[in-house]
Amino acid sequence: MGEAIDYVRGDASAPQGAGVKVIAHVCNDLGGWGKGFVLALSRRWPEPEAEYRRRHRARAGNDFGLGAVQLVPVGRYLWVANMVGQRGIRTSRSQGAPVRYEAIDAALGRLAPRALELGASVHMPRIGCGLAGGRWDRIEPLVTARLTGAGIPVTVYDHD
Repeated sequence: MGEAIDYVRGDASAPQGAGVKVIAHVCNDLGGWGKGFVLALSRRWPEPEAEYRRRHRARAGNDFGLGAVQLVPVGRYLWVANMVGQRGIRTSRSQGAPVRYEAIDAALGRLAPRALELGASVHMPRIGCGLAGGRWDRIEPLVTARLTGAGIPVTVYDHD
């Protein structure tokens, strides 16, 4: 039985509170990094984008793909979790949303043991709901089941 998600106003790229923190966000499976929340991350640290692009380029020999998670250290007690939960990018309305709920679920499931190992809290925007086009009412239960249900404190940030 876990805690509830803590909802706050603010910027998920500047997580609040003490202790070890992981900033979790959703990436696409195309190697594209240039719109949305990733820009806030890139303004603060070059490593998450560099690692994401490196991993995508070498994808023939690694686990890069839907459901993958890459934990990138950006500070002594701070990590960024690149979670691949979006198939491609939306170029037109008719295509449907690129979000993949099952991939986000798998990525959260891979993130949970790592967060527990680090003794970390997890901080995120409403993942999968921006450019990925997902619905929070479908993603929130995944976050609850995989993270807060495992005893990992989660804070979700809503930008002003």
